[in-house]
Amino acid sequence: MMKLQEKLNQMKAQFESTAPPEVLAAMHKATEDLKNSDLVGNAIKQGDPLPEFSLPDQNGNQISSGALLEKGSLVLSVYRGVW
Repeated sequence: MMKLQEKLNQMKAQFESTAPPEVLAAMHKATEDLKNSDLVGNAIKQGDPLPEFSLPDQNGNQISSGALLEKGSLVLSVYRGVW
């Protein structure tokens, strides 16, 4: 059975062998920009408090995390949607 990283490497190689040069250049630049942004170093870690935030509810009304926390514990579920 192929490991996940091996499968990802295979998919990447296949894509890079057929993608137009300008697409590859843009993707490689975006990857370098992400590496240089220290995104991982700046990410919230397990156990860190979340900064207060506001998001729209199911009706489009903004609601703050602070207002929800006043009512009790808060569970945040992120749904990425269909890509």
